[in-house]
Amino acid sequence: MADHLLEHVRPYLDRDQEERIAYIRAPRWIGHHVAQASHRRLTELLERPPSLRTQGLMLVGPYANGKTMIAERFAVEHLRTTPAQKVWMVQTREGAGLGHFYASILQALRAPGGDMWDVGRKAEQLDHLLASLKPKVLILDEFHNALRGRARDVEAVFAFLRRIGRQYDISPVLIGEVAVCDFINATSEMASRFDLVAVPRWQYDENYLRLLDSLEAALPLAKTSDLSNEPLARRIFGLSEGLIGEVVAIVTKAAIAAIRSGTERISKASIDELRHVPVSKRRNSALRESLL
Repeated sequence: MADHLLEHVRPYLDRDQEERIAYIRAPRWIGHHVAQASHRRLTELLERPPSLRTQGLMLVGPYANGKTMIAERFAVEHLRTTPAQKVWMVQTREGAGLGHFYASILQALRAPGGDMWDVGRKAEQLDHLLASLKPKVLILDEFHNALRGRARDVEAVFAFLRRIGRQYDISPVLIGEVAVCDFINATSEMASRFDLVAVPRWQYDENYLRLLDSLEAALPLAKTSDLSNEPLARRIFGLSEGLIGEVVAIVTKAAIAAIRSGTERISKASIDELRHVPVSKRRNSALRESLL
């Protein structure tokens, strides 16, 4: 019996080894409490009445903590339920100034000319597209990339965010590191336009233990691993440093190793055998030092 697995996962136990490993490696949605709360807030933006001064959101947290996946999942769910796309997701380019920023949005809107040098022409093209496509929510991932230039460049980006709300009824959603929150809250003008949705590091609590249970139920291993059992849960938490991306990476690697070895379960010993180096220690890891 495989009562520890979700019903749709159980049939994978009968697949060959490589199929099972491919399934484990595939990206998966984990609907944890922060993700669900974030989706509720995003849905409110999408369903709000028209406004001349739209409210936006900041989705802020550390690297590798699931912010992008939360936004992508929301955008995909929206596409599945509507004939007209109202949510667009932008990967903010590295580089200062409006030129790079406009190019990011043009590329996301699948427009040609994103690499042209003339900022004025980019602005005209972008205005035309926003008027034509009529997006309701514009999600700007890695928004901290737009904050690395001179003060006047950053202010120009902020002026654009204010203008699209007034002119096109668009709610901007800014995804990034804590610097995004700091820059937005530096002035009352911008702080009043954006609510904060925090995606913090996980704490060792019931929510974290439920996360481990959810992961275990989604991985086709024949034997129960009891990931939420105290010693194993503590070990995974310490190595992940509370980052959900790291938790998933550790458990995924351990599950693949369990299939290849034939043990069919994850244990504290098998986690240790991964020799996983926490993010904060990678700069000075033994493997790095051996390269010098």
